[in-house]
Amino acid sequence: MSRKTPLVTGAARGIGLATTRRFLADGWEVAMIDRDADALFAAVEGMEGVLAVLADVSISEQVTRLIEETLARFGRIDALVNNAGVADFGPVEDTGFDRWRRVMETNLDGVFLVTQAAIPALKAAQGAIVNIASISGLRASTLRVAYGTSKAAVIQLTLQQAVELGEYGIRANCVAPGPVRTKLAMAVHSPEIIAAYHDAIPLNRYGSEDEIAEVIHFLCSPRASYVTGQTLAVDGGFAATGIGLPALRS
Repeated sequence: MSRKTPLVTGAARGIGLATTRRFLADGWEVAMIDRDADALFAAVEGMEGVLAVLADVSISEQVTRLIEETLARFGRIDALVNNAGVADFGPVEDTGFDRWRRVMETNLDGVFLVTQAAIPALKAAQGAIVNIASISGLRASTLRVAYGTSKAAVIQLTLQQAVELGEYGIRANCVAPGPVRTKLAMAVHSPEIIAAYHDAIPLNRYGSEDEIAEVIHFLCSPRASYVTGQTLAVDGGFAATGIGLPALRS
């Protein structure tokens, strides 16, 4: 029998790569999707049980191909993790339509396209969908008019998927990470912003990529067999607190 196979988009780094490793540790084989060739092929070096597929989730033809390549290699898709995303921040008045579309085409259109293409395989497996949103989709914050709106739409899309696909045994849930200690975040967050986040987060720290991956893995697993249509904020309690950080406005 073939091993269970998740398809993970945005798998070359960060949460996507941590999620891939978590699945591998549990004996799954993984289709790793990313549009950054250098990062993707560097990430898979030395890994066993993975398929690296270079593709852009916002382009319909490439989405069709990535599903075909996954099924040709593994024969099944048991879980879909829609993780690929673009973080492009800016004030409302400075957000042109080009920036808006750049964010939406990956963060929202990509989730829609990949899920639609994977539905037949997910039906066959009675599989699981986990969409990666953000606490920015649950609460407004500065500089996130496009990003936050895209992630709020992903949360609603997840509800639609859960309602319409449940009769096929497909579960759809959403993970909304809070501040995560990634290399990118640490590079762009000033000491003032880091301190402000620590003050605003009840657990008084950033999360880790591995902590997010654990929740994603759980929602894809049989342990979550009666969980669908849910959005789980993995944020150290940040979504329970007040409105945004003054340090981000300066």
